[in-house]
Amino acid sequence: MPRISFLLGLAAASCLALSSPALYAQTAQAAQLSASPQSQRDGAASAVRRDFAQFVQYQVQNHAGSAPQGFPLEVADVQDLKDARIAYGFPVYTIDPTDLLAGRREMKAMTRPTGIWRFVITLHDQPIGLATVEQVNGKWETVAYGASVMAKDLDAAMGAYANAERSNVRVLRIYQAQSDFLEVSSAQTGAVRFAPLHSARQSLLLQRKGAGDGLLDASDLLEPLRVAVKKNLDSTR
Repeated sequence: MPRISFLLGLAAASCLALSSPALYAQTAQAAQLSASPQSQRDGAASAVRRDFAQFVQYQVQNHAGSAPQGFPLEVADVQDLKDARIAYGFPVYTIDPTDLLAGRREMKAMTRPTGIWRFVITLHDQPIGLATVEQVNGKWETVAYGASVMAKDLDAAMGAYANAERSNVRVLRIYQAQSDFLEVSSAQTGAVRFAPLHSARQSLLLQRKGAGDGLLDASDLLEPLRVAVKKNLDSTR
């Protein structure tokens, strides 16, 4: 099962996958734009369930007892994977750094799909990691497992802010700022606000507001994001 071994080796290096924006923000975008949202959802969901079943089978057959060091999913015993499930998935969105630095539009208007889907993996209804799915040579494939911290943080934010269909939320990743957010749309006004996830709280030193619903306005994010994006872009030149 060389593909499963490859995924296991890749997972540790790609838990946040924030250091390679070109790979994750541009790969499969043409397919993303040409396929319908339902077609993308169905294709990505089918692929992650197929690949995860193969991953679990391989790990259970080849590992007994405690999970090895660096294992991408948060389980105490590899055999626990037999009870793990793919819970739900979501497309990942981003903002082009040029648009962000120019700042001529609202964040919601600058947001675009990356073509990547991520799926929360649970064990006894508790998140233990994420599976990252994208199109490779025209076919949906799982390219990484990992990000247990983000899985827990994101699942908690979904529970706090998402409706039953999760149609009022989007996951936004600003690669050049190494930051993830949950974008939340108001059912009453359509106004968009943001819950900074673990990476954003770490990279931008952001905290959710103590009063009200804890969400931040775009105006709270733009300047810290621009500073981080400019710094990271300058460091690569």
